[in-house]
Amino acid sequence: MNFSSGTTLSRRPLRQIAQSIASDVRAGFVEITRHSMAALGLTVVAVVLAFMARPELQTAASEYLLGWLSSQQSSGQSGQNSASSPGASRSTAVATRELTAEQLSVTQWLSRKYKVSPEPMGALVTEAWAVGELSQVPPTLILAVMAVESNFNPFAQRSERHRGLMQIDSTAQQSALTGFGGPLSVFDPLTNLRLGSRVLQSFILEAGSLEDGVKAFAQTSPQGADGTYTERVLAEYQLLEQLVQTRATAASHTVQTGPKRF
Repeated sequence: MNFSSGTTLSRRPLRQIAQSIASDVRAGFVEITRHSMAALGLTVVAVVLAFMARPELQTAASEYLLGWLSSQQSSGQSGQNSASSPGASRSTAVATRELTAEQLSVTQWLSRKYKVSPEPMGALVTEAWAVGELSQVPPTLILAVMAVESNFNPFAQRSERHRGLMQIDSTAQQSALTGFGGPLSVFDPLTNLRLGSRVLQSFILEAGSLEDGVKAFAQTSPQGADGTYTERVLAEYQLLEQLVQTRATAASHTVQTGPKRF
């Protein structure tokens, strides 16, 4: 018996049914996507309005972004260093050629003053710039606090609780340190910088000014009792800001006039 004719006839309606189902799925997907995008737009507007009305949400968002930055940089560094050497993956240092002109100027000045090699100092400077951009705290102020608190010694300890670059209170920040790997992560330079910047940012937002924020930060520092803490931090901050402004002005002048001809 010849079944070829019957087989051909049975395949045609199946193909048509499959095409009809595929067309319905595409139309449904487009409709769902359109409504989802509209809902997403309304959600974004609501979030923006909430941030404008509640400053504490800004702090929470900055904390989330700092945590995200930490995870991204950690994964990026592990991926880059895996192809080089195990020692590089444990080193907090960057090549000075990777720094911007302003960062290089600050790095060189701090390196000479505090007797720290330019490469690890450059890593702290670039991290301060990244964290400062997210938290809206001047990176030069973050560096100034580190200078006064520890002289850029990541293993400094001024009390049983205050440790590291920005003298993090390891007891008060115990839960936060858990998210970075545990209590000993207070001695990791980048972790200490991020947590210290988070504390400083919260004080500045609450106080309403940089100076008052530094005064509040001083109350948490073992050095805050000597009465000159705020003045020393602000003096260091102003020096670093002057370096940045001078470098920016010189770069702008070079762009406008062009390089000198000899």
